[in-house]
Amino acid sequence: MSLAVLADAPGPRARHRQRIGGALGVGLAVLVLALVVWRLWSRGQFDANKWDPFADPDIQRGIAQGVVATLRVAFFSVLLALGVGALLAVGRLSERAFVRAPVVAFIEFFRAVPLLLLILFLFIGFGDTLGAFWSLVLALILYNGSVLAEIFRAGILAVPRGQSEAAYAIGLRKSQVMTLVLVPQAVRTMLPAITSQCVVALKDSALGFVIGYQELTRTGRLIYDGYFNIIPTALVIAAVYIAINYTLSKLAEWLERRQARQFGAKAVQQVEAATDIH
Repeated sequence: MSLAVLADAPGPRARHRQRIGGALGVGLAVLVLALVVWRLWSRGQFDANKWDPFADPDIQRGIAQGVVATLRVAFFSVLLALGVGALLAVGRLSERAFVRAPVVAFIEFFRAVPLLLLILFLFIGFGDTLGAFWSLVLALILYNGSVLAEIFRAGILAVPRGQSEAAYAIGLRKSQVMTLVLVPQAVRTMLPAITSQCVVALKDSALGFVIGYQELTRTGRLIYDGYFNIIPTALVIAAVYIAINYTLSKLAEWLERRQARQFGAKAVQQVEAATDIH
């Protein structure tokens, strides 16, 4: 549905006011940013000596180790959260109430619990067994798996009903309808949301600093605690996070295009094999 159906298109005067409002908003944002930069500059936060630590090989090695630790947490938490989310989505879509009800309670509970509290609870209660790494990873799995379960469920339900009805009509079983027809189509719809949640999981790994896990954010804190250069350190750490997240987004776009090209022919072959139609 286009916006023209919901509201009248703005006239010349309305467009003129919108342009003025937009220009004023941009000007105000630039003014505030300039004021912040000037205050930091006047306090010496952009002096050349504040950037000298980043030329130190030990600092560079520490940042690299922080990146590896962050990616390690993100890899395990995202990979396992995808599996947990898929299982939870199947359980929530179950027609049996004794399966569906506890799954719904599990999902709603871990979506509602603040992630920071969950990390602290697991570390304080089970840190001797799990350690900082697995306490952080398990908390991320529980939270992101519950969110991904809802994304998977919504994506599957978004596939037109006629797709499953047609699949049942040619003799496919329920498991085959799910794996051969519904899930491949749903993945294309869900991929942007899945990518966004993966980015969230990667950024949430920064909460590991509260339990002493040596990830990228904690590495940055150790640097500015030692050299009192919080702004340069924040900019460097932010640039690393942006580069990682941008790469992840581009990878997801490539996967989406690749899947879109291969889905049609591959899906037909799988359905034909399952139904012995040649």
